[in-house]
Order: sequence, then C-alpha cells, then structure tokens
Amino acid sequence: MSELQLRPGAGGVKLIRDLAYPRAYTLRMGFTDQSYVDLDDPLRLEFDYIQRIADAVDAHALPGKRLRVVHVGGAAMTLPRYVAATRPTSAQIVLEPDQELTSFVRQHLPLDKRSGIKVRAADGRTGVAELRDDYADLIIVDAFVGARVPAELGTAEFFADTARVLVDDGTVMINITDRSPLGYARRVLAAIRTAFPETVFIAESSTLKGRRFGNILILGSPLPLPVGRLAERAGSAAFPYRVVHGDRLDQLAGAAEPYTDAYAEESPAPPDGLTHFS
Repeated sequence: MSELQLRPGAGGVKLIRDLAYPRAYTLRMGFTDQSYVDLDDPLRLEFDYIQRIADAVDAHALPGKRLRVVHVGGAAMTLPRYVAATRPTSAQIVLEPDQELTSFVRQHLPLDKRSGIKVRAADGRTGVAELRDDYADLIIVDAFVGARVPAELGTAEFFADTARVLVDDGTVMINITDRSPLGYARRVLAAIRTAFPETVFIAESSTLKGRRFGNILILGSPLPLPVGRLAERAGSAAFPYRVVHGDRLDQLAGAAEPYTDAYAEESPAPPDGLTHFS
C-alpha cells in the first residue's frame, strides 16, 4: 500500500510511502509533512530542518557518545531514531501526548526493542516538569499542533524549567517557524535568553532576510555553544544556512520582549499550500 491512514479528513493523519525506498514513509498531519522515516537508513534525513537539528546534536557531542535526550514532540520519531543509530547506548524520552498517533507509528514504523527510546503520553510542559533536576544532556523541542508551535512552548517559564532539567553543559534546541519580520522568533529568542546566557540562531539566509517562510532553530546553553562546529556544518550543507551569534544576534534580537505564560502566542501559520518548510 502507498498510504496508511490513521484519521481521515482535512485534519487527518496518514503515512505516505516513498516509492523510491521499500520501507520509507512521510507522516502527514493535516496538510503538513511532519516526519520522514526510512527504517532501513535512520541516518537519511529527508527534511533540511531535521538535518540542522542533527548537525547541532553532532556538534554537541561526537557520534558514539552516550547522551540523555528529551524530545518534546514525537510524531514518527525521526530524531530519536537518528540518535539511537549514532549513539546506541543513549537514553531517550519522547514526550508525545497523542497516544493514538504513537500506537499507529509503532505499528507501522516499529522501534528496535533495544533503541533506548521511551515514549511518554504527556505534553511538553507537563513532561518536562516531571523530570528531575540535572537529568538531560539535550532537550530537543520540535512540537507542532498542525503547522503551528504551541504557545506554551515559547515562554520564559518553559525555558526556565528546561534549564533546571539540563546538566551544567546541556543544551536546549527549539525548532520554530516564522516569516518576516521574525516577530515571533525574536520573542522566543528573548524568552530563551532569560534562562540561558549563551544562544545561537540558525536559519537559511532567505528566511533571515524575510524572503520566505521557514524553519528556525534556536539553541540555548549555560556554557558557550560550539559555534565553530555549527558553522562548519552550515557551510558544508547541501542547502547552506547561517549561524547567528554574538553581536549580530544581539542586533537581530533588538528590543523584543520575551513571551511569558501570561502572554504567549502560537507560531504564525504557514502560507497556503506549504506542506513542509525546508
């Protein structure tokens, strides 16, 4: 079958087979392509923004090093599979509130029994709040409702809780989407900066210059981030992207006010007809 359906309709969920590969599928939720998984090659990352997150993981720690990773947002679990393949002894927690989706994915895209991936039926705020202090090396936030990042995942209070859960040299990464003039992204950046002294902003030049709607990856850490390694990856990518930090990032951030729980917003909706972003 070329298509497997979980829920029908405009907001439905389906797995669409990649006919070029025998065990590769795209998970589509509504009109948005959320994940791509090739069971025969978990290192083949079809979406550019997923490759950017993987680059940031690899810049944080060399392949082979055991990591404790928390993923906020599961979908088809592309990144957890990548970490399991590159760092086989890692312990990973995936926070995915949609239990029906998780069962569907497990049935058709099964995880290796020794993957070290544990899925908890919890939203990001609840799941992170339940974790102990100094638990994780990485927290990767890649969670969407439809095509928009939930408002509660972009606030200063949420990032303060991620800082509590991370070890001293840990890193939080959040994938968001925005368009010119990047008002949403700047406010999420400001929220991260309330909890983390070191930040990096990663996006394609066309997104930074306001020419297209696209994905933006923001990193935060208590300690200096591996900017050199990130820049090396950026320059060698098939579709190069920019790593903004230091004074240039201060200029980009401007006077943006951080989102808080008292006032937060979802990420902007994508233009009509855009099914994945980069």
